[in-house]
Amino acid sequence: MVAILSATDQYHDLCVATLHDLPGPLFSCWPVITEAAWLLRRSPRLVTDLLQSVSTGFLELLPLSGMEAGALSEFMARYANLRPQLADAALVHLANRDGFDTIFTLDRRDFSVYRSAKNRPFRIVPETK
Repeated sequence: MVAILSATDQYHDLCVATLHDLPGPLFSCWPVITEAAWLLRRSPRLVTDLLQSVSTGFLELLPLSGMEAGALSEFMARYANLRPQLADAALVHLANRDGFDTIFTLDRRDFSVYRSAKNRPFRIVPETK
């Protein structure tokens, strides 16, 4: 989300171009929005743009219930050596729960290691060099 919103990010153009090739909407969750807002904290305008992307439907936030916290905790423990963020755990959990196999992230280091509930790697976009 940071690279999409910040025109000065080195991956901005790649991420925006990749978005045009993906069917919409993009699905996400509050932990991802919270992490992105923290990373964008020095630019209140970009934080506002991030929130607008939710309110306009560009990003569709999938719900997480309190009952799903156990699954997030299990993920965090399973991949503790990678020190995953809550946003990572939430995305992988939602992908498993809702049947997605593609994750939009620049964090290839971690997401190339994470596996689906069927022990399959996720398709990661955009392709970076």
